[in-house]
Amino acid sequence: MTSIHQENPDEPNPLRALTLDRLRRRTSMKWRTYPQDVLPVWVAEMDVPLAAPVVRAVTEAMELGDTGYPAGTGYAEALAAFAAKRWGWHGLEPARTAIVPDVMLGVVEMLRLVTGPGDPVVVNSPVYPPFYHFVEHMDRRVVEAPLGPDGRLDLDVLARVFRGLGGARAAHLLCSPHNPTGAVHTAEELTAVTEIAERYGVRVVADEIHAPLTAPGVAFVPYLSVPGAERGLSLMSASKAWNLAGLKAAVAVAGPGAADDLARLPEEVSHGPSHVGVLAHTAALADGTAWLDALLAGLEENRRLLAGLLDRHLPAVRHRPAEATYLAWLDCRALGLGDDPAEVFLERGRVAVNSGVPFGTGGAGHVRLNLAASPEVITEAVRRMATALV
Repeated sequence: MTSIHQENPDEPNPLRALTLDRLRRRTSMKWRTYPQDVLPVWVAEMDVPLAAPVVRAVTEAMELGDTGYPAGTGYAEALAAFAAKRWGWHGLEPARTAIVPDVMLGVVEMLRLVTGPGDPVVVNSPVYPPFYHFVEHMDRRVVEAPLGPDGRLDLDVLARVFRGLGGARAAHLLCSPHNPTGAVHTAEELTAVTEIAERYGVRVVADEIHAPLTAPGVAFVPYLSVPGAERGLSLMSASKAWNLAGLKAAVAVAGPGAADDLARLPEEVSHGPSHVGVLAHTAALADGTAWLDALLAGLEENRRLLAGLLDRHLPAVRHRPAEATYLAWLDCRALGLGDDPAEVFLERGRVAVNSGVPFGTGGAGHVRLNLAASPEVITEAVRRMATALV
């Protein structure tokens, strides 16, 4: 697989484009959950202007009144072309795809296709909290297979958990790249996952929403591209990489051996995505790669900045720079702030980060910090966290 960055070095860093005053005019969750004196570096929204091709696509749709129901395979075709160019993967067939409202609702629909009420769904904790909420709400049972101490998949643990399911109809909800650790699973790791899953009859559903957001020199490997993954299902979207969470749309992708499963997806699921969202996501994938490359370069600068700031101001915090995502997973246990240091940072430092507790086993004593902000905001966030310790 290949990893491409900075196709157009003249594209400005979008993380440096907006002032804090302008950002505070936004009405989304990131900017309305806490009082004005709190600096928000928590939920996965980026402090960026939208890519110009996305703005053009949405503006044109508004001017045309093109706000009806989604149709066609343009989104899947754009995703297939992006996957071929960025990851060297030519196996994404639009005929084996479906448009779904967003990645998590798509996950729910894929799990409904391969499991039944009460069946186990394995997750690799600590992991994105909605994995727990959505799975439990759909009457499935969450089973944890915790990551190793290095924040990566522990294949021995995974095999032991799969074996302990006793042959029950089960699924593995794989987060790839992993949120919150930012680990990018290698081809070898993913191949091992497929072998273990097939051995114990477990179906794999991969959430690959952060796939475009890899660090320089790190290659994302699509789950369905590895040998043995033919019965797998994947969810992909442009929403995280281009900051389009409010424009709902995602693509469910089936391996060749899961095409019949995907064909059973209820027709009404296709009514959930936003047509304008589909247009925006398609434009991002097809024409927004220069903007993405500028973002990736800015994120890498922020990763280096954060590492230096932590060394200077919070040296007891353990941190491994992420291979992907725009999130940083910080081990704050040595600070003596208890299971939920995010509460202390908020109350004493007036900075909002995500608590590690809802991420499941391995999350206590950790926080997740959003790096998709200006260097000035990142600097101020760490300063406030350090102030909370005084």
